[in-house]
Amino acid sequence: MFLKSSKINELRLWGLLLTLGGMGIMIIGTGGLLLWGNLGKYIISIPFMIIGTISLLGSMAVYFWAGTLSTSSVTIQCPECDKPTRHIGKTDRCMHCKTILTFDKDQVTGSNDVKEEN
Repeated sequence: MFLKSSKINELRLWGLLLTLGGMGIMIIGTGGLLLWGNLGKYIISIPFMIIGTISLLGSMAVYFWAGTLSTSSVTIQCPECDKPTRHIGKTDRCMHCKTILTFDKDQVTGSNDVKEEN
């Protein structure tokens, strides 16, 4: 269950990574401008600034998508931790305790479905 979370939190994580990556790339571009002057401006600064801007625009799109999905998701009560969580699709994870939740009866597993073999 390591590094598993709900679908909305996964999208938000990717948005955050794109934001931080884009800002880091832009800082590298600015460093090239400060270290090498006009030569760094054309070789390092401009391409890195463009790549960083594209990454920041991508993060904005991911955050917009996550927000749109969040408004249309179903809020349910987690059976494990009894906290409200958002559910998207047939299966998703609890935002708090990472329990797998599903609306599909074919994918349900648990202690209630144990078959006795004698």
